Amino acid sequence: MEAHGISKTELKKLMKEAVISVLTERKDLLEDAVSEAILDMKLGLAIEEGDTGEYVPESEVLSKLMD
Repeated sequence: MEAHGISKTELKKLMKEAVISVLTERKDLLEDAVSEAILDMKLGLAIEEGDTGEYVPESEVLSKLMD
């Protein structure tokens, strides 16, 4: 088996072409990734907004869950 070398420039070009090809043929992948990122950001913002620094004892939380 013969090994062929590939230059960094050629590899970069091939990788770029592959990524562009995937993103143009499978737009749903990019849309899903962006959608998930937005949802993650919204969740993080909601958590920060709801964090008042006041905590409830674990026993109180568990008693509410058992009701």
